[in-house]
Amino acid sequence: MIDFRNLETFFWVAKLGSFRGTAEKLNTTQPAISARIAQLEASLDVLLLNRDGRRPTLTVKGVELLEYVERLLALRDEMVMAVTDPDSLKGTVRLGLSETIVHTWLPRLVKELYQKHPQITLEISVDVSVNLRDALLEGQLDLALLLGPISAPNVTNLPLCAYPIAWVAAPELVQQTTPLSLADLAQWPIITYSRASRPYHQIIDLFKRNNVPGVRVFGNSSLSSIVRMTMDSIGISAIPPTVVQEELAAGKLRLLPTKTALPDLVFTATYVNTPNNSLAVLVAAIAQEIAEAV
Repeated sequence: MIDFRNLETFFWVAKLGSFRGTAEKLNTTQPAISARIAQLEASLDVLLLNRDGRRPTLTVKGVELLEYVERLLALRDEMVMAVTDPDSLKGTVRLGLSETIVHTWLPRLVKELYQKHPQITLEISVDVSVNLRDALLEGQLDLALLLGPISAPNVTNLPLCAYPIAWVAAPELVQQTTPLSLADLAQWPIITYSRASRPYHQIIDLFKRNNVPGVRVFGNSSLSSIVRMTMDSIGISAIPPTVVQEELAAGKLRLLPTKTALPDLVFTATYVNTPNNSLAVLVAAIAQEIAEAV
């Protein structure tokens, strides 16, 4: 009799290419993973993995088995989702997200998920999108709400929302009411997302393409810190107005009239299509509903 747990273990070793990574994924030890693979190979009387290199690779028979295992795991998840009461669905979804989502509608997502599926918990990581992408593809996250989409095999991107970026400043720093050119903006430091982010490089490219020298761009991985620095008149920020609605309404910040628009921030709910990722798919669908309603 083949142990279904051993099949799932084989699936993750094949996908992650690592016994250690699989042990972390399945919350067990590396020797336990090795033992499960050995048991599966003994049950089938066939070698499934080559262990000569630094990373295990599939044998010809391993490739053949993986196709069947993927279908079995997918069918198991389909069965569970079909027959289980929504209130009984339980598990943990490792969710990675951009800080912009944290400052907009993350609380609504958490509340909605708890009301519909009280036994599903979120393990939340906040990071820049490039790091979220890597973590997702490496199997460290189940779902990412990030600047997307991601172009990679076996990945699904659900459109979430798009936020325009505006130039924002403290009223006492910039009092001009007529549209500012890029040269005008370059008088002050530009505060925006971190160096690893797409907006940072888009801003650098914008000034270069328009031959505006001497611009100082301060990358910052903390959106809260960007807002604080802007309110303290350290510079002009390039951020979505939606994250500073209260500050704008209170007159602590103002939108600057400019002659140049920046590309919108386009977010997706992105996950890898693995057989046992059904809870992430469910959370992604809820996130999409909330984002569309915002």
